[in-house]
Amino acid sequence: MFMPTAISSVADVCRAAKRAARELARTDTAVKDAALQAIAVALGERVEEILEANELDMQNGREADIGEALLDRLRLDEGRIAAIAEAVRQIAALPDPVGEVIEGRRLANGLDVRKVRVPLGVIAVVYEARPNVTIDAAALCLKSGNAIVLRGSSSAAHSNQALVQIAAEASVAAGLPAGCVGLVAGGGREELAELATQRDTVDLIIPRGGEGLKAALEQVATVPVIYAASGNCHVYVDASADLDQAVEILINAKVQRPGVCNAAETLLVHADVAEEFLPRALFSLRDAGVLVRGDERTLALAVSANARLDGSVEPAAALLEVAEEDDWASEYLALTLAVGVVDSVEEAIEHIGRYGSGHSEAIVTRDTAAARAFQLGVDAACVYVNASTRFTDGGEFGMGAEIGNSTQKLHARGPIGLRELCTFKYLIEGDGHVRA
Repeated sequence: MFMPTAISSVADVCRAAKRAARELARTDTAVKDAALQAIAVALGERVEEILEANELDMQNGREADIGEALLDRLRLDEGRIAAIAEAVRQIAALPDPVGEVIEGRRLANGLDVRKVRVPLGVIAVVYEARPNVTIDAAALCLKSGNAIVLRGSSSAAHSNQALVQIAAEASVAAGLPAGCVGLVAGGGREELAELATQRDTVDLIIPRGGEGLKAALEQVATVPVIYAASGNCHVYVDASADLDQAVEILINAKVQRPGVCNAAETLLVHADVAEEFLPRALFSLRDAGVLVRGDERTLALAVSANARLDGSVEPAAALLEVAEEDDWASEYLALTLAVGVVDSVEEAIEHIGRYGSGHSEAIVTRDTAAARAFQLGVDAACVYVNASTRFTDGGEFGMGAEIGNSTQKLHARGPIGLRELCTFKYLIEGDGHVRA
């Protein structure tokens, strides 16, 4: 049965994490792995408790009318819990990054210098209505020798509390220090501001959420931040694209799970194939329930294509609206897609540079020169050729689970996995060396 626990102050949780981090940095890999295995087992044993807590959040979400996309992100079931536990086991099986020698050399003066990977210390993860992040983030931080402070959204408060309690109890029972997994919850923006200014105890904050969360942190944070920010992702269909392949990639990128950051939000189509491709794409999008907000050329082509490809008469404009300027910069996280026609790969690159968020971008093409121009010209963490943007994920990249996808350029970019949760130190060994 799910039992709420007392919530400590932000400062107390962070101080406990700092104490734990000092011990975690010296903890053997075997102990960390045993703790992760214990968490995975505990998740399986306490499914009913987790589901009971999650149902409270789901009820509150339905009453607040948060929408199906957010409810899907919030929802847990036995299958999803089993998948979360399996992700923990996969992280346990990954190589420990702590102590890895990045490079080493002997200097001309005889000193031996090694650059070695070490934990960051205390990592605070701030995230919205996705309770799976609670365990993914905790497992990644513990494996990489870091203590973690979690701050989820109020919409997932009961789920997060249950999951943190399970993870903390299992990890401490397996030999990790108390305070290695902590939760701050119950407060509003003031609590977020307090967490973001714990410079004496918190080494890094990673927010997972939309632009509102990013803006809120940018105003107050004195702790370093890696933004796992929004994903305004594009699929560009080039003049030479395999159009059957392009439709499959587009539908996967938009429809498979529209409420996540690596889902496509904009389709760009080269003018040379727009007349042939767009009617097919628009019908497929409509059949999937996608609302299209198109530019003038897109709307003109949709209206002229007044018969389905199978010959039945059915207007293609059924789920079409006129695109406004804001649509090109929108992360819908829903079954809505902006669609535009461009005259070249250069124009597509320029459009992405203006409106994209630096997350994931895809080109569908059989032209090597166009693919190369797109790869070099698009400034994003992940750039795909003939593949869906949905692959931007730590698990898909073989990194285990991830804390988020960084759209920044310093330290970590793209999926934030174990190595991205470490920094390094130089270890220098001599034999009585003094500098002349």
